[in-house]
Amino acid sequence: MFESVRAAFNLPDLRRRILFTVGMLIIYRLVANIPIPGVNLEAWLQFTSQRSGNQVIDFLDLLSGGAVRNFSVMAMGVYPYITASIIMQLLTPIIPQLEELQAEGESGRNKINRITYYLTIPMAMLQAVGQIRLVGFSLAGTGGLEAIMPHFGFTLPTLLPTLVTLLAMLGGTMFAIWLGELITEDGIGQGVSLIIFGGIIAGILPNVARMTTLDDITSRVFTIVAFVIITILTVLVIVVIQEGQRRIPVQYGRRVRGRKVYQGQSSFVPLKVNTAGMIPIIFAQSIVTFPPLVANFFVTGSGSFIDNLALSISTFSAQQDPRTAPWSFGLYWLFYFLMVVGFTFFYTDVMVQQQNLPQTLQRQGGFIPGIRPGKRTADYITSVVRRITLAGALFLGIVAIMPGIMQLAGVILRINGIEQSALVVSGSGLIIVVGVVIDTMRQLESQLLMRHYEGFIK
Repeated sequence: MFESVRAAFNLPDLRRRILFTVGMLIIYRLVANIPIPGVNLEAWLQFTSQRSGNQVIDFLDLLSGGAVRNFSVMAMGVYPYITASIIMQLLTPIIPQLEELQAEGESGRNKINRITYYLTIPMAMLQAVGQIRLVGFSLAGTGGLEAIMPHFGFTLPTLLPTLVTLLAMLGGTMFAIWLGELITEDGIGQGVSLIIFGGIIAGILPNVARMTTLDDITSRVFTIVAFVIITILTVLVIVVIQEGQRRIPVQYGRRVRGRKVYQGQSSFVPLKVNTAGMIPIIFAQSIVTFPPLVANFFVTGSGSFIDNLALSISTFSAQQDPRTAPWSFGLYWLFYFLMVVGFTFFYTDVMVQQQNLPQTLQRQGGFIPGIRPGKRTADYITSVVRRITLAGALFLGIVAIMPGIMQLAGVILRINGIEQSALVVSGSGLIIVVGVVIDTMRQLESQLLMRHYEGFIK
């Protein structure tokens, strides 16, 4: 890797691309420190510094790449665009017009991308309102949203300040997407992924520094050692799972073109073990976070059955203590694990169906040895994908519940704060970081190889 980077800096064009990418990431991090208009930043920073383990804030902070902690204009990051892209992926097999556009090739994909950008704008507005409301729900008992954003609301006196706040958040999101597109065109790597990557990396040092503030020296040492071990093992397993694939052999028959006869060739179709990436973790965390937030509406303190039920659901979160509420603690992390596994299978099936491999093979004159073309091939590919997805689903589930595992280990070993070792970089954050690094290095190596061949030809 270091040799590739050194060789890249020796080439003027690649050096310009790398420096351009770094410059765009620096601009993104600078803009991520500009607060939203209308926010009481002093009260917000005081709240986040006292409650670093708030589940809602931590989840939103992960999605924004650390911008929620500053309540900046980049508080939504590029995730409205990611949400719009996922919606378009799910709608493409359902809507015939979108399916036809996808089959048109490059021009069709450009039209789908344009529709995705248009869809991002209303998604960003809705997510901005929802994110501010979620922050308000998480501030229960500390003055509510009025303490942080006193002029937010859709009544006549506060309507204009509210629109300014929402437009500022929308502008931050579109600016982040624009920076990502610039990186993709003129830099190295996939721009949107690098924007998320930059936000996650920026939060590592503050989280590591938080571990050094533990009161007990034994807890401090064990937490740091556990962080190093967990990070190394998790990165190793992520690389193995992300790069793991099942290669299905494909045979192509003889083809006659004019007077020439082309002999059949053997190839393979690579099926990845983890096709879904970190998307199932995001889906599952959204579902797990939503019921406690809704239950807060029904907590009145009356002592009725509905009030007690709503209070129980509202406390159903990752902050439960296994010593005082072992059943709730176990049910939460079990439910979270099952949701991640279920969403992995669901999203993988959608992605594989969109690729339409059986039809593509049949159109190109290819077939899987021993399997008839058509429905038999589709059933075979589906069965193989679901078998290998089991390993990827279990892997994602274990990565997702790692904070719960470390919290339980801390209770058993009587080491306070050791769960922070799994919170410095979350499992989904590590998956993003490792995936982006691998993809960027591959692009860098391909650029080096291309220029090497150009030099060889000259």
